[in-house]
Amino acid sequence: MSTFFVGEGNIGSAPEFQEFASGNDEPRRLLRLNVYFDNPIPREGSYEDRGGYWAPVELWHREAEHWSTLYQKGMRVLVEGRTVRDEWEDSEDNARVTFKIEARRVGILPHRVHSVVMRERSSEPTTAQNTEQASSPTSKPRKHRGQSPKA
Repeated sequence: MSTFFVGEGNIGSAPEFQEFASGNDEPRRLLRLNVYFDNPIPREGSYEDRGGYWAPVELWHREAEHWSTLYQKGMRVLVEGRTVRDEWEDSEDNARVTFKIEARRVGILPHRVHSVVMRERSSEPTTAQNTEQASSPTSKPRKHRGQSPKA
């Protein structure tokens, strides 16, 4: 059983990346984050955390290795996914239960971010660009609704 989840929190430790063999297919890649989901309540001109909790966040994606270099301890993130009950045994064979987040998306929020550097787009046009260029011999700018034509 799982429940839809959206939460905002801080990454509490360095991201962990793991890769798992998948027969002859491309390996499966996992990014694990430890996130503290806080619950700030206004109190006397500031905020007090009430009911916040730590949760493991798992993100399975082919880009997980690259993303493990982007996420950092202390970053504010927005996590979307589902909450899943995870049963396991500790080193002393005691039964344990954790609720983990199987993330679909983990967005970096701008709190404390100093700069963002984007890589260049590839020089090859996409299929949609090729189709558009082939169907239109002249390259006229498109007019979008609500915009006046440029002089």
